[in-house]
Amino acid sequence: MSDISGYNDGFLYGPGRPPIVMLLELNQIRGGREHFERAFEPAAFDPQDEDFRVAAPVQLAMDIDKVGSDAFRVKGHAVTRVEMECGRCLETFEMPVNASFELRYVPAINAATEPEREIEEDDLTTAFYAEGALDVIEMLREQFQLALPMKPLCTEVCRGLCLECGANLNTTDCGHRPAWEDPRLTVLKGLLKTDKEN
Repeated sequence: MSDISGYNDGFLYGPGRPPIVMLLELNQIRGGREHFERAFEPAAFDPQDEDFRVAAPVQLAMDIDKVGSDAFRVKGHAVTRVEMECGRCLETFEMPVNASFELRYVPAINAATEPEREIEEDDLTTAFYAEGALDVIEMLREQFQLALPMKPLCTEVCRGLCLECGANLNTTDCGHRPAWEDPRLTVLKGLLKTDKEN
């Protein structure tokens, strides 16, 4: 079992590598299983994603099992908070992320040489590593992306923006009361207007 220090030693910080790349050398794993724990500061995810921003330190714990000559099973848990934009009022808000994952990692070269085939259920949990190393930051980015809601809302009762002036209706009452009109009634209104004119 590896402690936090050993986990840090497994990462490559070579010259010319951007800070976002934190690679765990899989060939350093000895025995059947290794346990790793580490905290990542939000700056480790710079530049941040378009859909969200990591807003709190990421606490990661994971077990890596060697399941073949070049395949590994990674089972882990990551906790943090992400900041994103509300889909109604466009204000930013934070959301807790508590992500559990289990992935099977195989060398990327195998994916390139295999003939095309239909996607099977196992493929959805299969990921790829390159040059004998696992990009932990990229793995976490993918898990955070999967944890995002389809439509992010700051609250379930968010009132959104005024259609007339664009004011945030959660913080102000602009006084506009836009009347919604069913577009299917437009034709009927046109017929009524024609009848009145005749």
